[in-house]
Amino acid sequence: MGPLLGIYGLHLKLHTYKGVAHVLSGVHLEVGRGERVALVGETGCGKSLTLRAVLGLLKGKGTSLSGRIVFEGKDILGSSQMHRLRGTRITLIPQDPAAALNPAFTVRDQIEAVIRRGHKGLSRARLYQLAWEALKEAAIPDPDRVLASYPFQLSGGLKQRVLIAMALVNRPTLVLADEPGTALDVTVQAETLRVMRALTEQRFSSVVLVTHNLGVVREFSQRVYVMYAGTIVEEGPVSQIFEHPLHPYTKALLAAVPRLTGGGLPKGLDGSIPDYTSPPPGCRFQPRCPLARAGCESPQPLRTVEGSHRVACVLYQEVPRG
Repeated sequence: MGPLLGIYGLHLKLHTYKGVAHVLSGVHLEVGRGERVALVGETGCGKSLTLRAVLGLLKGKGTSLSGRIVFEGKDILGSSQMHRLRGTRITLIPQDPAAALNPAFTVRDQIEAVIRRGHKGLSRARLYQLAWEALKEAAIPDPDRVLASYPFQLSGGLKQRVLIAMALVNRPTLVLADEPGTALDVTVQAETLRVMRALTEQRFSSVVLVTHNLGVVREFSQRVYVMYAGTIVEEGPVSQIFEHPLHPYTKALLAAVPRLTGGGLPKGLDGSIPDYTSPPPGCRFQPRCPLARAGCESPQPLRTVEGSHRVACVLYQEVPRG
């Protein structure tokens, strides 16, 4: 059985006033059934755009997508059936609960609208029961009060749990989590992620988690993809990525994390993500890389180094595929 989700050679071009921006360049990502995968990288590297490509939300004039997005064995890139998958088989947990919930409708109105996408012809009583159960499973202690409330009457933590309940109420096979809880207090964020992990494990849902927080990655995910400037530069099990990072960019990300146990100050990374309208040839990290050398200007495919640990770097060009 193949992966639940497979993204292969995904390219995204945006036509801007400055020219054509080559934002995503050959993105490769796979998610197994019931697997929790993290996608990490600095702001502007294309993580959220990758999720929106999976959801079929990158359309319109000036946008060009190519490659393959295979979900449950079918290529869904450009599929006319994508609207049927959203909210039922594939769901999104956005990062800002205050912006994601409509202030003009009660929580009940909004979660019941989601339930109707997956269940037709349900009575009002049955809709309420399913909504109530969804909030209860998301560790919301007073579902009746929350269902009758408007979003502005709830705390940030409660709104985030409501979004988790809405995303999981139709029991999707794939959950795309775009930095959930980022705007929350760290203790509330940790509890929110514990709830999300428990529910997705219980329902055997796969998760793609986009985050800047490497501590969250270590606690929540099983595998991690490191993205830089629209390209995947390293992937592997979380333990291998954290203990034996191979790509210079991955090493720089880990070196920038503050350590509560001492061991020196975090080290910043000089420079910034390149201009997508004129990206450097080959490895896009080369202008900032302290180990740049001859060959970096050539395309760098992901190479298997050990087991399922892969890296796109000229330093490992002689390593055979495993």
